[in-house]
Amino acid sequence: MPAHVPNAGLSRRDLLKQTGGLAALAAFTAACGGNTGRPSSGGGGGGSKPNLSQWYHQYGEAGTQQAAMRYAKAYPDANVSIQWTPGDYDAKLASGLLSSKGPDVFEGHFNISMVKSNQVVPLDDIMADVKDDFQPGDLATNTLDGKIYGIRMIIDPQVIYYRKSLLDKAGIKPPETVDDLISAAKELTTNKVKGIFVGNDGGNVLGGPALYSSGGEFLTKDNKPGFGGARAAQAFDKLHELYASKSVLLGAPTDWWDPTAINQGLVAMQWIGMWAVPGMQKALGDDIGVIPFPKLDAQGKPSVYSGGWTQFVSAKSANVDAAKKYVKWLWIDKQDYQEDWSLSYGFHIPPRKSLAAKASKLQSGVAADTVKLTQDYSYTDNPAWTPKMGTAFTDLLTNVIKKGADPAAEITKAEKTVNDELSRLFG
Repeated sequence: MPAHVPNAGLSRRDLLKQTGGLAALAAFTAACGGNTGRPSSGGGGGGSKPNLSQWYHQYGEAGTQQAAMRYAKAYPDANVSIQWTPGDYDAKLASGLLSSKGPDVFEGHFNISMVKSNQVVPLDDIMADVKDDFQPGDLATNTLDGKIYGIRMIIDPQVIYYRKSLLDKAGIKPPETVDDLISAAKELTTNKVKGIFVGNDGGNVLGGPALYSSGGEFLTKDNKPGFGGARAAQAFDKLHELYASKSVLLGAPTDWWDPTAINQGLVAMQWIGMWAVPGMQKALGDDIGVIPFPKLDAQGKPSVYSGGWTQFVSAKSANVDAAKKYVKWLWIDKQDYQEDWSLSYGFHIPPRKSLAAKASKLQSGVAADTVKLTQDYSYTDNPAWTPKMGTAFTDLLTNVIKKGADPAAEITKAEKTVNDELSRLFG
């Protein structure tokens, strides 16, 4: 169940959002059909029950669609139909949210434009009794002006997993700085194995982690660009240095969110989400270690992008109250379903503190190590960061990483777009 990859702190699901990864995901996993109508396909019985449509993107893990339909069918108070969307989910969702024919309930990633465009409704009333049981960052990323607009469904940390045996054989310690990472990737590259896989685009997914490892951020607390300055430019230039080292795998069978590259021995290290841990363990056993994205230097700090998906209620729904009641039932009351969703189809951290504390599958080995790194070094999305800002940031990364453009000049261009967006949003 890959997750969200933000504007270049990319999680698998944000990658989907910002870099078209959903199209790649559709190629990776067999297309599953979805019921697009309001009548029930996942819930039984008609009568006077309201009809609700719930939209999901197409997850890569086997069993996820069946689980979503099972949950919907079990709901007693409405007829819930599931739309399972392969391909470009974000484009489909954007279109659907403009009309009354879109979803009543949907998953996505929150940003301020959703409120400004009246696409979502606040959920404070159904969150009131459990608010303290959610991680602060997962509340903050879905909160605007003191109102909570979404309920986090899963937490998807992204990190670097590596083959312990290959590093040991080369006498290499797990990298602690970006220079260590570049050096290790070079040393681990042979005529059969590349040092690292960070996506077929050469590493845009590392943009956010690299920025935060330098001490920067997408937006400051007072909503100004936080990715300028010499240290951010240095961090982006290091990503170009990694790409130019010829130690990065390109043209892999699937993209960074799928563990095929590391599982098949094509690379010694791979940037990927914790969702892939069960598959890696099946292929590689205990030969897996994990590190965060390394700190830029002694003044920096490691970083872990904490992505995930969030459940929303559409403001265009004809049954807002019924939709909110269903969301409360599924993502607040039904803890057995929440645990199943987080842990049965790949590994994800349950957003509820109480569920995460008793998640036995996450309390040992590399999964426990990933959870600890997430607790120590994670950052989440800023709701004021819009898709247009993300596109400008991705363009910056593409030009620097692959083309060797001057980071300072590219930062200046991206800052202009971001400032224009901020002026549009805040005046």
